[in-house]
Amino acid sequence: MNDTQNSAQRRTRLLVSLACTGFLLAACGKDEKRPARGPVEVGVTTLRAQSVALTTELAGRTTASLSSDVRPQVAGIVKARRFEEGALVRAGQVLYVIDPATYQAAADQAAASLANAQAAVSAARLKDERYADLLKIEGVSRQDADDARTTYQQALAAVAVQKAALASARINLEYTQVRAPISGRIGKSSVTPGALVTASQTDAMATIRALDPIYVDLTQSSASLLRLRKLLSADGVLPGSTAVKLKLEDGSAYGRAGKLKFSEVAVDEATGSVTLRAEFPNPDGTLLPGMYVRAVLDQAVDPQALLAPQQGISRDPKGQATALVVGDGDKVRSVTVTTQRSIGDQWLVSDGLAAGDRVVVEGSSKVKAGDTVKPVELPGARAPTAAQAAPAAPAKTTTER
Repeated sequence: MNDTQNSAQRRTRLLVSLACTGFLLAACGKDEKRPARGPVEVGVTTLRAQSVALTTELAGRTTASLSSDVRPQVAGIVKARRFEEGALVRAGQVLYVIDPATYQAAADQAAASLANAQAAVSAARLKDERYADLLKIEGVSRQDADDARTTYQQALAAVAVQKAALASARINLEYTQVRAPISGRIGKSSVTPGALVTASQTDAMATIRALDPIYVDLTQSSASLLRLRKLLSADGVLPGSTAVKLKLEDGSAYGRAGKLKFSEVAVDEATGSVTLRAEFPNPDGTLLPGMYVRAVLDQAVDPQALLAPQQGISRDPKGQATALVVGDGDKVRSVTVTTQRSIGDQWLVSDGLAAGDRVVVEGSSKVKAGDTVKPVELPGARAPTAAQAAPAAPAKTTTER
């Protein structure tokens, strides 16, 4: 019984071995008949030279185009406040009234003193005229005539002094009505009726700010400014426009474009930056002083710039930017490139690539340098014209911060 079972087991193992051998031979036969694989198909984009605006985004804060603190120019008790906090006020509008009683009295006193001095002038003039006539007939001594003339001149000077005193008293009386120095929106009041104010106080009674137009002060590093000047000195690179776009604190875009007004002539020693000022219309009062914003400026225009899709640029183990380019005979070569900045979904390339190069943007993981491929121009990409295929300008220094 055992011999029979052993024989059956040996036959089973033999049959299994024969079956496996047959399967292996069949598989080998199929491999020998498999056709050779053709060139790998890759998607490429042909680079072309084009005009590109080199934009810069700078941080800044809004500031009022005009700002004035309202302070008293005479001392006294505030009797009334004649404005609503936060309202628009006009230049010359009365904002506060200071008790004018003492200043009215001083003005009346100065007016009376002037009248008295003017009366003294009349008497001194008549005496001077009489003594002048008597001196001609030697009716008085010359000394008496000179004294009369001096008294008359002193009376005239006294009148001038009293006129100035009256003018000063009237000015102080006018200052009891505290008026708006500029037109704009007034903030909260720091005093109420009944408060005592003085001409020498440091605290403002209120502050008025002109918000339309409004300024945006931007900061740019001095190193970036030097790079921009170097860039503009390169052949073909043109200055950008003075138009400025604004991004608000919540990330939304401000609906009105501004204009760059000027750049500071000195570098801040503490920060190493230069201040640029832009002016924006603000009729709706959307922009308030002190808001943090970001401004986008077109600082230069490169008419021969090269833009390469970001998916076509990779990094090697050393961190250098590289690209696969399909050259003559549809062979792939790897090149090291220099990128300046990102513009949308593309890199601005300054070195390593030229107009007319076919950059691999799809299927790059399937090929390597030296492989022969089947390049397919991606939809939306088009070959450059003869004018566009001209060599790009030399490498430019970026102005990006």
